[in-house]
Amino acid sequence: MTTVPALVNPADLVRLYGEVPPLGTFRPRSLNLSWRGPTVTLRVDLSTFPATVPPEWEGADADTVQCHLQFIAVEDFVLEEWEPPVPFASFTAEPLGRDRRMRVRVRGAGVDLGFTGHESVHVGHVSAFRIASDGTDGGRHLFQRPLGRRLHETVPGPEEKTFHERV
Repeated sequence: MTTVPALVNPADLVRLYGEVPPLGTFRPRSLNLSWRGPTVTLRVDLSTFPATVPPEWEGADADTVQCHLQFIAVEDFVLEEWEPPVPFASFTAEPLGRDRRMRVRVRGAGVDLGFTGHESVHVGHVSAFRIASDGTDGGRHLFQRPLGRRLHETVPGPEEKTFHERV
């Protein structure tokens, strides 16, 4: 049985979409592993763009929403393949029936990732951007939260731990 993980803080996504958008497929952008927790943070492009956008995004030439999904209490991490850029991949979360844990799989052309973790998933760094013709996301990002807008115009490099490890 595949289920939608329990999103701890879905308010930013609900504000955009009216509900939590489908998470069965997304475009994986980056993967951050941290010993704290231990955690796995995936930066992903969602498969749909909202019908209406917040006022601060109006008039912007954006066509893609991106966010971080952070998984906590991670164990049994296996990365079989990671060859970016990765087109859309399937995402599944299967409850294990004990201790509120789930088995996570992300699979597609260029990615094969699996681990177990707590069923609660944190969402953060929601932004909109215009995907480049080559599929990259290196251009300007419009972050939904005011602090994100003030601190970042683009996605920071992997050395920026506060961005990639904190959701």
